[in-house]
Amino acid sequence: MMWDDIEYSDNLQDGEDYYLTKEGYRVMTEKYLKQRGYCCGNGCRHCPYFPKAQKGNRNLRE
Repeated sequence: MMWDDIEYSDNLQDGEDYYLTKEGYRVMTEKYLKQRGYCCGNGCRHCPYFPKAQKGNRNLRE
């Protein structure tokens, strides 16, 4: 998935909403993922939803 294709990517703040790995991957922060309000199902490193990686899930883990 290309992050540039996502409509809400225009206002992302480096270090707050995401960070770049040494390989150049954009990793979304838990804060951003909570604000988005649902799981994308891609198995994000900081996924705040439970169970993890279930597209459309809105249940935050404790």
